[in-house]
Amino acid sequence: MRMDFLTLFPGMFESVFSHSILSRAAERGHVSFHTHDIRDYTDDKHNKVDDYPYGGGAGLVLKPQPVFDAAAEVKSTGDAPPDRVILLCPQGKPFKQEDARELAGEERLMFICGHYEGYDERIREHLITDEYSIGDFVLTGGELGAMVMADSITRLLPGVLGNEQSAHTDSFENGLLEYPQYTRPADFRGMKVPDILLSGDHGKIAEWRQNQAIKRTKERRPDLWEKYTDQT
Repeated sequence: MRMDFLTLFPGMFESVFSHSILSRAAERGHVSFHTHDIRDYTDDKHNKVDDYPYGGGAGLVLKPQPVFDAAAEVKSTGDAPPDRVILLCPQGKPFKQEDARELAGEERLMFICGHYEGYDERIREHLITDEYSIGDFVLTGGELGAMVMADSITRLLPGVLGNEQSAHTDSFENGLLEYPQYTRPADFRGMKVPDILLSGDHGKIAEWRQNQAIKRTKERRPDLWEKYTDQT
């Protein structure tokens, strides 16, 4: 997969994409990350990418020209144009695990990361295919949201995780939160691992884990539990 990021701050992505699973996925050829500075595409001699909104109001709005030109240039590179053009915005659809799974099936994604007070509406109306938000809160820009989405999508690509089963047992994958996990030592300062996990009985362990996942989901995320019961 190829991911392109249109941003005013390409340096924000460097440390995230050069560490951990994302770095290893890129090194092994499962994904490639490309950042593009929107300021490089402005036709303003001062590289101005924002302006005051018509009708007045607080803050500045990202102008359409540099974004449209940047998107056109990026689309012309690579083997094929992006399958999806994603806008990061508080008004977007809440990003969920099922969205990550769907997007992981694409060959190429483009993310548009805005700053300031918002986007010229023509960007939303005529350029993008999808609009996502990572939560009901406001960030200073779309870069962090794009990085979150990139991480979530990348780990679902075939071959990225060392143990493919890891992705299938994560929270949200089956509609439930993940069950409790323990590692050695079995007795840490008097805090003991549940006996069932030391029994070697894989059937009973699986049953215990399922019950714990249900219990945890009921207690912590009743909204997920309600959705889960509606689907089962």
